[in-house]
Amino acid sequence: MPEPHHEAVELEKILEEARAAGDRWREFLRAGMFSAGVYRLSAGETDDQTPHAEDEIYYVLAGRAELEVEGKRRAVEPGSIAFVAKLAEHRFVDIAEDLELLVIFAPPET
Repeated sequence: MPEPHHEAVELEKILEEARAAGDRWREFLRAGMFSAGVYRLSAGETDDQTPHAEDEIYYVLAGRAELEVEGKRRAVEPGSIAFVAKLAEHRFVDIAEDLELLVIFAPPET
């Protein structure tokens, strides 16, 4: 299938579909040198993700937690943007409110 030259999505619709399906992760775009998706974690849930082979940007849409990267923690809340380098140990901890994140991988997640 050819790669799109442009794409427009409604993020709220993607989130609604992910919520309805109970999806923790839902990729919605893959093009060129990146991929994008939404990642959802419930308050109190354990984030068991492992390091990725790609650089990653998180944009917090909703919720409150701490992002732990290589043993260092930083509070995140709606509007927070975080970068995590490829292969870095990271996870969300102390999830106080249901967390919904826009995630961008570069290159596309494998």
